[in-house]
Amino acid sequence: MSTVSNKQFWFVVGSQHLYGDEALGEVKAHAQEMTDALNNSGVLPYPLVLQDLAVSADKITSIMKEVNYRDEVAGVITWMHTFSPAKMWIRGTKLLQKPLLHLATQYNESIPWATIDMDFMNLNQAAHGDREYGFINARLKKQNKVVVGYWERPEVQKQIAEWMDVAVAYNESFNIKVARFGDNMRNVGVTEGDKVEAQIQFGWTVDYFGIGDLVAYVNEVKQEEIDALFAEYTKLYAVDYGKYSKEDWEASVKVQASYEIALKRFLDAGGYNAFTSNFEDLHGMKQLPGLAVQRLMAQGYGFAGEGDWKTAALDRLMKVMSHNLNTGFMEDYTYEMAAGQEAILQSHMLEVDPSLAASQPKIIVSPLGIGDREDPARLVFDGKAGEGVVVSMADFGTHYKLLINEVTAFEPTVPAPNLPVARVLWQVKPNFQDGVRAWIENGGGHHTVVSLNLTTDQIVTYAKLVGLEYVIIK
Repeated sequence: MSTVSNKQFWFVVGSQHLYGDEALGEVKAHAQEMTDALNNSGVLPYPLVLQDLAVSADKITSIMKEVNYRDEVAGVITWMHTFSPAKMWIRGTKLLQKPLLHLATQYNESIPWATIDMDFMNLNQAAHGDREYGFINARLKKQNKVVVGYWERPEVQKQIAEWMDVAVAYNESFNIKVARFGDNMRNVGVTEGDKVEAQIQFGWTVDYFGIGDLVAYVNEVKQEEIDALFAEYTKLYAVDYGKYSKEDWEASVKVQASYEIALKRFLDAGGYNAFTSNFEDLHGMKQLPGLAVQRLMAQGYGFAGEGDWKTAALDRLMKVMSHNLNTGFMEDYTYEMAAGQEAILQSHMLEVDPSLAASQPKIIVSPLGIGDREDPARLVFDGKAGEGVVVSMADFGTHYKLLINEVTAFEPTVPAPNLPVARVLWQVKPNFQDGVRAWIENGGGHHTVVSLNLTTDQIVTYAKLVGLEYVIIK
C-alpha cells in the first residue's frame, strides 16, 4: 500500500528530418547514452524509457496518444537535442493528459572551441530548440515543469526525481478512494467540502459508511489473528503498562489489533486507500480506533480524524509523493509562546503517524476523555527534526485552496510524562507571528498533512497540474 512501484516515464527527444539520417543517428545514440546513465545513476525513483525520435507531427501525436493509454506511464520528459519546429508538437501536446517535464539540457557540457563547426552547431542546438519548444508549451498553457542544467549533475537529476514523484502522485490522485466511517464532527467548519468538485478536480472518490459496516468486519476477526498481530506489536514497540494490570493492558491493545485487521480488510475489499473516523460515531465499538489507525497510516493509508475526508485524501496523495517517508496527518494543538522559543505543538487525540517518530514508539493505554468508550491503546513518541512543509486543503465554496507553510521541526527536549499522545513540534516560517497570522488570514485549517521529505516546489507543481489555487507562507 505504501509504495507505487510499477510506473515508468517516457523520454521523448525532439529533432527533425532536415539534418539527415547520419545526424539523427547521433541524436538517437546520445539519447540512449543519456537514458542509460540516468537510469543507472541511482537517483531517479522510476525508470526512464527512450522512445522513437520526435521528428514529425504524426510521430509526436502517436507517442502522446500511447502515453495516455498506458497506465504504467506516469509522464513524459522531453529534450530538444536539435531544433524541433514547435508546430509539429501542437496536436500531440494538446492531447497529452499526463505530466510533462521539459529538460533544458544538452549532450555536451562545454563548447569544444578547438573543433566546433557548423555540423556541430546544427546537431547541438538545444538552446535554439528549447525556446521554440518552450513557446508552444507556454501558449498551450500546459503547466509543464522546466528543469535547466547539465544532465549529469546531481542537482539536475534530483529535480527530475522530485518531479517524477509528483507526477506519480498526480496519476494516483485519480485512484484515491476515501471511506468515511460516520459523518463529519458536528458544528466543525473546516472538515466540510464539496465531494463532487473534489472528484472532478482531483479525482478523489469519497464514500460514506455507517459505523455498523465496520463493526460487522470487527465481529468476523478470529482470536488467533488478534493474538498473532498482538505478538507482532510487542516485537516492534516498547511496552508501558502504566496504571493498568498486564491483563487489562493486553485486552485493550487486542481490541485495537482487531480493529486494524478489520479496517484493513474493509478498505482493501473496497479498493480504499484512505479513510476517516469520528469519535462522535462509535456505536458498537468498544474504543475509538487509535493504535489501529496509526499502524495503517504507517502502511501508507491516508487518514484524518473527525470525518475530514479532504485531509485524508491529501494525506494519501502526499504519502505517495514522499514514498510514505516522514509524512502524515497532523493537527495544530497549542502554542509555545516564550520569547525566542515560539513553536506549535502538533498532535491528535490518538492518531499521530508513526512515520514521523524519532525513536521506537511505545504502546500505552489511557483514557480518551471524549467519545464515552473504553480506554484505547495508542503509540506514543516524539517527532523527528527536519525541514518540512505543512499543507492544508480548504473549501471556500466557490473553489478549493491549498495552504502551504514551510516549517522547521525539532525534537522536544523537555519530558511530558502526563501527555498520553505522540507529539510533534515545529517552528513556522518566516517567523511565528507572521507565519501564524498569514495562515489564519488565508483560511488555513487546523487539520494538515506535514512532510519532512517533500518540498514546497513539489506541492506547487501538483497544484498547478490540477488547477488548484495555492498560497505559500515561507
